[in-house]
Amino acid sequence: MFRFHNGVARLLVPDNLKAGVHKASFYDPELNRSYGMMASHYGVGVLPTRPRKPRDKAMVEAGVRLAQTYILGRLRNMTFFSLDEANQAILGMLERLNGKVMRHLGVSRRHLFETIERPALAPLPEEDYEFAEWKLVRVNLDYHVEFDAFFYSVPHALIREQVDLRATARTIEVFHRGQRVAAHQRRYGGSPRHGTVTDHMPRSHRFRAEWTPERFQRWGRSIGPETEGLILAILARGKHPEQGFRSCLGVLRLYRDLDPGYAEKVSARALAIGALSYKAISSIIANRMVSPVATGNTTVIDHRNLRGPGYFH
Repeated sequence: MFRFHNGVARLLVPDNLKAGVHKASFYDPELNRSYGMMASHYGVGVLPTRPRKPRDKAMVEAGVRLAQTYILGRLRNMTFFSLDEANQAILGMLERLNGKVMRHLGVSRRHLFETIERPALAPLPEEDYEFAEWKLVRVNLDYHVEFDAFFYSVPHALIREQVDLRATARTIEVFHRGQRVAAHQRRYGGSPRHGTVTDHMPRSHRFRAEWTPERFQRWGRSIGPETEGLILAILARGKHPEQGFRSCLGVLRLYRDLDPGYAEKVSARALAIGALSYKAISSIIANRMVSPVATGNTTVIDHRNLRGPGYFH
């Protein structure tokens, strides 16, 4: 409406609709937060009418009646096949109505608006208001908040705290005591249900989030083809690769001080006998089921490409 008028009125006088007024009161009405933010964006005051008092906005009621008789009455027998087509027809009727000379005043409604009302309007802000829905939510034990069946992370220190969630068509923002603590791109159907920022996680969860089959495979490849094959076999043993992550971490612990050649022989032995668990591979090493590699110096395997914070101190 403001964009159509190319200006902002000083005061809005709405009905007590739930989208605008949270609690109706003649003395101290409580506005819906989204509606109040819109009014603040445009710098306009809001003065809701009294409940069930149509005369508080008599000019509006008269305008509704005029639109029904003049515009809708002329379009009632027409058929439209799109919303845009209907809007274009309504716009044409509106232009015709506003340009019609009123008999009792001798001027048109458009003339009155341009000469009296437009000069009284405040200028529009540079950007239109973007509708946002506000919601008071509590942070779950998994440091996520829920909106529209999707979950968004916040700093884990806010678990069980109440926060304000602001949702637009594109973003989800979370505020705690007036400070923004998280921002996410809004998720819709087809997207993963959880949006998690690594910095929001506790340290132990953060390390686990970095575990991927590709990362374990790269580590195995850095030692040799036998170890890479062992890692792939461990990951493929369960229905989901994640079930083998702990076993792969155990192999990492066992191999961290071994010569790469000896580690390769251990991996080949484990593959040959189907020893695809941490306990079985540990037994191969402890019982010396593989002869050591005859080399002068032991090369320590560099595991820094897999180590996470707080692991293997």
